[in-house]
Amino acid sequence: MAYKRNPMRSERISSLARYVMADVMNPTITAATQWFERTLDDSANKRISVAEAFLATDAILELYINVTDGLVVYPKMIEKHLMAELPFMATENIMMEAVKRGGDRQELHERIRVHSMDAGKIVKQDGGENDLLERIANDPAFGVTLDQLKAIMKPELYVGRAPQQTEEFVENYIKPITEKYKDILGMNVEIKV
Repeated sequence: MAYKRNPMRSERISSLARYVMADVMNPTITAATQWFERTLDDSANKRISVAEAFLATDAILELYINVTDGLVVYPKMIEKHLMAELPFMATENIMMEAVKRGGDRQELHERIRVHSMDAGKIVKQDGGENDLLERIANDPAFGVTLDQLKAIMKPELYVGRAPQQTEEFVENYIKPITEKYKDILGMNVEIKV
């Protein structure tokens, strides 16, 4: 399809990955029938399946490097999709805030569930905009205005320790690897498959 970016290379990655996953069955079937007794049917199968699995995996990695080399990220599209889903993610916080203001948790839970299902139907079936916040703001049981709801629609309020965990992971696991292999980072790959 003309609108896709890198479809042939990405589809080739998918195809080769399926091959590698299926190739795993070769030694499994061999083990099931002769328990790796080192007979000819074991070694002949291994000479083909193991070598081809490594070659296919190498091709997948080369294609992946080639595809990601030209990767373009569209922050505004990410933000648009995130903000369309954020009201659903915030429902627990909205409900608990309404409970703190004296609302009945069971009743509010049911109301927010119904509002969420109705708003979700508009988004998923009709392709419309997410109007969950408006529904909640118009429901007197919650006692909250649309401006108050919009004020808590900040993604950083709903990610927990993810930023710190990511930084720790990069520092403790990724940096040592990139330091070890810094001489091959950024290499260009010629596609040969």
